[in-house]
Amino acid sequence: MRTGSAAYQQVAAAIREAILSGEYEPGAPLIDVRHGKDSYVRWTGQPVVRLTRHIDRTSAGQFVLHGVTAWQQTEEPNTYRTHAAQTTAHLLELQAEEALWGCDRLLIDPTTGTRAMHRTLIPFVTADAVPGLAEAPDAEPARLYEMLSKAGHELWWSETVRARMPLPDERTALRLPDATPVLHLSRVTCGTDAQALILEELRIGADRAELAYRITADKEPARRTRA
Repeated sequence: MRTGSAAYQQVAAAIREAILSGEYEPGAPLIDVRHGKDSYVRWTGQPVVRLTRHIDRTSAGQFVLHGVTAWQQTEEPNTYRTHAAQTTAHLLELQAEEALWGCDRLLIDPTTGTRAMHRTLIPFVTADAVPGLAEAPDAEPARLYEMLSKAGHELWWSETVRARMPLPDERTALRLPDATPVLHLSRVTCGTDAQALILEELRIGADRAELAYRITADKEPARRTRA
């Protein structure tokens, strides 16, 4: 053990080194104290799934999404009418309480058992302006993009990510361990004149997933020259 430090610091350092070296594996009895239970080694390694967050488009005009779109749905999508709350109204550039279509999906990765909650929110004003959209608010995101594109929108996307503690229903649906935060992703699909068209939300346990983004350099706008 190291000298010149308190005994508890020496013990902690020795245990830490043993965990990092692999002597104690995640789940092994020892460290992570749980009230009324034994102590266990907490998992601090790489997340079990990697979500690649980018969108491709084929030569035929079809959109291909990467991430959780290939995961299995554990139940039928739940479609409903709702209204814009303060946060969603801000992202969609709407007034609070404006009418929305909502569609919730609970997804699971069949390989790892990781769960994710996906929500689509479509303003009535968007649905009314896009042929077929009001009749299919439960369509998969790629299909929604196709409908928006055929309606004349040149699409682009903006996505934000934040970590927060889960709500009770999220903790149950995602089967999260105690004191585990969720990653909350908000993706806004924008169209002509930078108009916010639809909002997608993805929630997943922060202990299960990491996010990967493709970053490209935008071209500088052409400079105007004086005649």
